[in-house]
Amino acid sequence: MLIKHWMSKDVITVGEDVSLEKASKLMNEHSIKHLPVVKNGRLAGIVSDRDLKEAKASSATALEKHELLYLLNKVTIKDLMTTEPFTTTADKIVERAANIMLENNISALPVVNEKGKLEGIVTKGDLFHAMIAISGIKQTQLQFCVQIKDQPGSVKKITDLIRVNGGRVVSSTTHHEDAPEGFLNLYIRCREIENEEDLFTELEGKVPLLYRAHYKID
Repeated sequence: MLIKHWMSKDVITVGEDVSLEKASKLMNEHSIKHLPVVKNGRLAGIVSDRDLKEAKASSATALEKHELLYLLNKVTIKDLMTTEPFTTTADKIVERAANIMLENNISALPVVNEKGKLEGIVTKGDLFHAMIAISGIKQTQLQFCVQIKDQPGSVKKITDLIRVNGGRVVSSTTHHEDAPEGFLNLYIRCREIENEEDLFTELEGKVPLLYRAHYKID
């Protein structure tokens, strides 16, 4: 799944000379946590609600209220923003964006084109929506996990069993974590099984069944 299908395109942005106070109001008004900073049509940086909160807390030390308000209107985003932030492009996959965020402990990536022009922003929330869509959890209740050999044809043997029992595969994923060497854990979500008990009797006769669960979100 590509970033362009999940990013927010109507992005609220600010210039470098916008005050801390105005930026804070923009975030509150639009219920957002990140403001890309644009200069001459190109991405110049990004500021987060955490940046603003930390700046306010630091400025508040030993200041009177009127002095604090004056200072917050004088401090600009240029003084606070992260320059050269991590970015992505619209044609990259969502998993790559998720990995960048996880490795660098950030919660949003500006989306830019080859000229550095801002095209959108993708957040952790957007990626959660994408992962839910990939999982197929909104389409069916049944998910199970089996351990299969890491060799050609292993997945097909399982999906063929599902089809023989009248079922349809909604989603499937594999990974090596927690699996013995030479094996994979295969996660399948499926629907329209004619006889679920018959299917799992056949499966357990062929491969280890790690779990079987029924859950669906509305």
